[in-house]
Amino acid sequence: MPKVTYIHHSGAEHVVEVPDGWTLMQGATLNGIDGIVGECGGACGCATCHVYVDEAWAERLAPARDDENEMLDCTASERRPNSRLGCQIKLSGELDGLVARMPETQT
Repeated sequence: MPKVTYIHHSGAEHVVEVPDGWTLMQGATLNGIDGIVGECGGACGCATCHVYVDEAWAERLAPARDDENEMLDCTASERRPNSRLGCQIKLSGELDGLVARMPETQT
């Protein structure tokens, strides 16, 4: 299982093992990590799972699809070049060690 480090806006870090095939959003919400809401349940329809992927990992991810890019224009916090929706990042062993920072707010 890949380990993911979620870094809250306050700086608090949570390292969680997430089963292969789960999304970054599922890993956070199902482990009670504050800072990722996931109101739409992972349907790429709300932008409340917005994260800033650590730049060392950003290029390892599949590019954002058009629907994700559109939702990223609706984020409550600043959109950055490394902004992604956690529901669109499917985890695997290749992403073991991924670091994601949560924005100040999701709503």
